[in-house]
Amino acid sequence: MNWGNKLLVTFLVFGAGMTFLVYRSVKTNYEMVEKDYYKNELAYQQVIDGTNRANALTSPIQLQQTDSGILLQLPPEMKNKPVTGEVWFYCSYDEKKDKKIALQPAADGSQLISIENLQPADYTVKINWQQNGELYYSTQNLAVR
Repeated sequence: MNWGNKLLVTFLVFGAGMTFLVYRSVKTNYEMVEKDYYKNELAYQQVIDGTNRANALTSPIQLQQTDSGILLQLPPEMKNKPVTGEVWFYCSYDEKKDKKIALQPAADGSQLISIENLQPADYTVKINWQQNGELYYSTQNLAVR
């Protein structure tokens, strides 16, 4: 093979590589963490305050996967008190797997969350709740299998 053919093959390989890279970049999904990211960032002080309040409790929220679902147990200070809030199962690599569930604990501070609606994935579980006008916030990692 002479030098002209080698040069032609080099240009063809380079062109094919560039075409492949352009194709891959067009097909890549670039998801933001949240749709209203900038608006939520402005209210981030509430998350900091809620995290500090949750850390001041005697024990953290406990998440445990069982055969019947995911058992969420609030700290003892929340037992027999009206608690409202939200549990967000956030999957960082696939927005379609995200689920938000209303926090409705029983009198003992526990809630069983069905895993029928959750797909197997590694989740960051973001729990925010309110009790007596005080906001609390906690995050934990959970692998649903």
